[in-house]
Amino acid sequence: MAPTKSESDPTASDTSIPLFKSIGLSQAKAAEAAKNAKSANVLRNLIVSYDLAEARLDEKQATVITALAGQLAKTESVEPDEQAFAIRAILQGKLKSVDQVNAAVKYLEKFKAPINELEFDTECGVGFSITSEELHDAVTSYIRENSVAGWHNLGSVISGVKASPALRWVNPLEVKNAVEKAFTETFGTKEAAKPKAKDPKKEKAAQPTSTASEAAAGSSSSNRKPVFEEGFLGALHKPGENPQIRPELREQHLRATDGQVWTRFPPEPNGYLHIGHSKAIFVNFGYAAHHGGKCYLRFDDTNPEKEEARYFQSIIEVIRWLGFEPWKITYSSDYFDQLYDLAIELIKRDKAYVCHCTQEQIKADRGEKISAPKACVHRSRPIQESLDEFQKMADGYYRPKEANLRMKMDLTDGNPQMWDLTAYRVLDASHHRTLDKWKIYPTYDYTHCLVDSFENISHSLCTTEFIASRQSYEWLCDALDVYKPRQSEFGRLSLQGTINSKRKILQLVDEGYVSGWDDPRLYTLIALRRRGVPPGAILSFVSTLGVSTAASNIQIARFEQTVRQYLEGSAPRLFMVMRPLKVIIENVPDDYLVMVDKPFHPKNPQLGSSQIPFTRTIYIDADDFRLEDSKDYFRLAPGKSVGLFQAPYPITCTSYKTDSASGEVTEVFCRLEDSGTPPKPKAYIQWVAEHASSGSPVCIDETRIFHPLFKSDNPLAATPDFKADINPNSMEVIKGAMVEVSFWPLAKRCVADALEEARARSAKIKAIPGAGSHDAHTPEITPEQLVGKECVRFQGLRVAYLAVDSDSRLGALDEPSDVTPGIRQGDYLVLNRIASLKEDAGKGI
Repeated sequence: MAPTKSESDPTASDTSIPLFKSIGLSQAKAAEAAKNAKSANVLRNLIVSYDLAEARLDEKQATVITALAGQLAKTESVEPDEQAFAIRAILQGKLKSVDQVNAAVKYLEKFKAPINELEFDTECGVGFSITSEELHDAVTSYIRENSVAGWHNLGSVISGVKASPALRWVNPLEVKNAVEKAFTETFGTKEAAKPKAKDPKKEKAAQPTSTASEAAAGSSSSNRKPVFEEGFLGALHKPGENPQIRPELREQHLRATDGQVWTRFPPEPNGYLHIGHSKAIFVNFGYAAHHGGKCYLRFDDTNPEKEEARYFQSIIEVIRWLGFEPWKITYSSDYFDQLYDLAIELIKRDKAYVCHCTQEQIKADRGEKISAPKACVHRSRPIQESLDEFQKMADGYYRPKEANLRMKMDLTDGNPQMWDLTAYRVLDASHHRTLDKWKIYPTYDYTHCLVDSFENISHSLCTTEFIASRQSYEWLCDALDVYKPRQSEFGRLSLQGTINSKRKILQLVDEGYVSGWDDPRLYTLIALRRRGVPPGAILSFVSTLGVSTAASNIQIARFEQTVRQYLEGSAPRLFMVMRPLKVIIENVPDDYLVMVDKPFHPKNPQLGSSQIPFTRTIYIDADDFRLEDSKDYFRLAPGKSVGLFQAPYPITCTSYKTDSASGEVTEVFCRLEDSGTPPKPKAYIQWVAEHASSGSPVCIDETRIFHPLFKSDNPLAATPDFKADINPNSMEVIKGAMVEVSFWPLAKRCVADALEEARARSAKIKAIPGAGSHDAHTPEITPEQLVGKECVRFQGLRVAYLAVDSDSRLGALDEPSDVTPGIRQGDYLVLNRIASLKEDAGKGI
């Protein structure tokens, strides 16, 4: 390719300077811009292609355009359509700084036209604003989440807060001042602060397990305020304080709610809920409960093309599993008639019109290219004509995309959410509740605020990606002169090293990377449930993060630590050997039997106890024996003694047997030190005994150990796509593990408790007026359907926290309590590792 003039001719920079000055650059800046041949060539092309010399830019905008040219010169990934998008953003005053331009180019390298404007604006800090109170909340949340110890961490906290994606666009000086203020409130003045001496190591007391309702109420063992009374949630308006265009609307609302807090959780039933939704559930149900109010579960079922019955049912079950019961279960489709009538009213008020433009033309008119948004050619059509056309839409005269009802909003506003959003579209699909009654369906932008109004929601709580939608939300309520709820936005929750996109998870399922939406390696709530994570642990995790406007992007390790802490005091402990090694105690008779009394938890007597057999033949973990002894090794070796947890005496290895082919140890022979003065063991190991009449040991067909599904913290950054980051060794299956026989009575008790809880919940549901009056997606609850095998959880001593997987077939759980349980032919026992015992996994798995 022939070189451009600027690349081949050293005098080209001189001819460029006047052109660069024509867009508003000073002589000095124009000369500086002309020095680099490559970026100067890009800048010259931008000026000519987009007629920037006639755009009347100020010097600041010209500087930002120059910075854009410099970034574009470094990449070949930004196509002309994306370049045009960036230029338009600068001309509209959305991109105002070099930092924003750098972020914009990085975004446009990844995402091609048509660009998601809301996502682009968020990534580039467009319209970013934060109050001093919100910044203070974000800083204090950072300090709490990272367990900051004192003033010596000041520098690292300032750097960490600046690096937070949600606070990237805050003025650095404001960050510094906010951190220093938070440190003073937390640790006292800097002069008075002294490094704390390390406390002597103390044995941990059993952690009390908070219930789901306690976590929802924000209770804590400390003197901190509940999460619903501090930060973002503590600053929310009181019912009735949200302004209305007419005072009688406020009065009607307060009469309907009796001045209570009314919230709603409004999922779209087109997929399974994930860990991020647990925060929204916690906030909406928990905030209402804390204030003695009510929370709806409202299905946003306005898109019948993507909705399935399995999603409706799963959402209901997950919410109840987390410990919440909706005040009412409603559907946006409950209000289709009212929404349709209001659409007609909107047209009559000249606030909506029927548009026949193609999707491409609508995008172009809304400013998808460089130009500002412009009016649709149908925007000025007579009101009666739009009424007639809307009726034709409803009658099925038009096919999908041939006609849309658009709201006549404000094209001069800088917010794209005010650029004539679509209110109704034609869909050729049968609806799960209204069947074939409707040929047109309302959009989210039209439906959400109006149904909030119909249901007298006092606090419409959603995540920050809907900030821009607040203006259109309020516009529509005021345009129709109806009660206007207040929308308030909090930061969303996500975990590093995983994905929550429904489309991407579906790819993983369809292409066989995971077994289904409930694969325990995923972070959908049904996957976490199947893995065995208790619902209370999830609520505890969310509540400790706090709620602010800052997004929470948390490491998976922190989530797992919360799960461990929750299970520490509540999970019964059972002896378990992952890789059994047979041990024969030679100096006791064949029928030797001692029944050992063993508590399920040494620090939680409420969990009860059991009896397990101790016999001539036991099994230990293969990792607890080795042939070569050493001074720093305290478990079993030839000639060495070791203690057995809860057993009456230690044992000493006298000999062993190996496989002639592999050389591996297959049996160990020991002496029970039950005479004279037994040696004092330096270590104790777990064991299980062979005792056929009691069903000991319990043999495990599969123990599934889950590792991260992705290799990095950000799978979406992988090339060519997220699947390139998949960890090929994300699941390990160990066969033949053994558990003490107390597993069976424990499992039966867990199932009985879950059934009792389910029956109590079912009775409570039946007592609610209108319960069970919904369609097939909210059937009367059968308690047995609510009992998943994941309710059987325990700690394998020195191994991990485990739960019974739904792949198991456990006929023994159906037997009467006085029958000695045992694995029957056809039964299959599968365990999932919920979490390791500590972050570095320690010994074992």
